[in-house]
Amino acid sequence: QVQLLESGGGLVQAGGSPRLSCAASGGTFSRYAMGWFRQAPGKEREFVAAINWNGISTYISDSVKGRFTISRTNAVNTVYLQMNSLKPEDTAVYYCAADRQYPVVTGTYSYWGQGTQVTVSS
Repeated sequence: QVQLLESGGGLVQAGGSPRLSCAASGGTFSRYAMGWFRQAPGKEREFVAAINWNGISTYISDSVKGRFTISRTNAVNTVYLQMNSLKPEDTAVYYCAADRQYPVVTGTYSYWGQGTQVTVSS
């Protein structure tokens, strides 16, 4: 079983550039592709970004392309989501997820974190 713990969320001003982290434990991190999703109030969960096991390949949703980047450091079992030029519509709970398959842009990942709230004020 893989456990995932997100951090780095909070209240951010529009235009800000926070970085979310997701620490993994309980499995061999480098065996898993990782993804980030988000869910805004009253909306369905939305794919944001994915990264393959060694970080060579990434896949970014068109809705955040050019503003968000995903990266990972296998030595510390952590995946990151760097968010730049935040907008109020980026307000959501952000989840990280792990799966053996890549890229996975649907919500069919095997393991999920509890999520971290990001609120963007205008």
